[in-house]
Amino acid sequence: MTSIAEKKIIINIVTVFTVTMFFSCKNNLKQVQNMSSVDGEPLSIAHDINTKYTNLEGLKMNLKSDKMLDFSNRAFAFFEFPDGVDLDFFDEDSNKSNVIADYGLVYNNTNLIDLRGNVVLTTHNNDTLFAKQLYFDQNREWLFTNLPVRFRTNNEIINGNGFDSNSDFTNAEVLETFGIIYIDE
Repeated sequence: MTSIAEKKIIINIVTVFTVTMFFSCKNNLKQVQNMSSVDGEPLSIAHDINTKYTNLEGLKMNLKSDKMLDFSNRAFAFFEFPDGVDLDFFDEDSNKSNVIADYGLVYNNTNLIDLRGNVVLTTHNNDTLFAKQLYFDQNREWLFTNLPVRFRTNNEIINGNGFDSNSDFTNAEVLETFGIIYIDE
């Protein structure tokens, strides 16, 4: 039989051990994420992406890509589309416009889409923008770039440095225009 003093000693030892274990084990999600990923590597890789973005009005965007790298484990989280992107977006009247690019980035914190390389945007009324880079601000539903562009409408081709437009193209504008070719059909 154990004495009361021995029982107290055992209880004290178990208590000290339990408290030590409790305080030495921290649940820090960032540390766990950092341990589970190699520096510079994506958190995950996905193939054959077909993502649809909706709101109360219906389908707003449909993003398709062969490959997506998820870097949401970074301080400034983003998704990378190294093999290109094909993005359909719809205005409030469900008119579809499309943009394709060789490369894309989607930044989580700013809701900004950065499209690069052979960017071709075709509007719902068949106007076409050719650019090296194009940004789409999802919050403001605004497209813009400050790089050289060529914008083809039904009756003209406009060359310039920069482009600015809302997502339904009711006020599309080529900035710093340096050449206009009028088309007679």
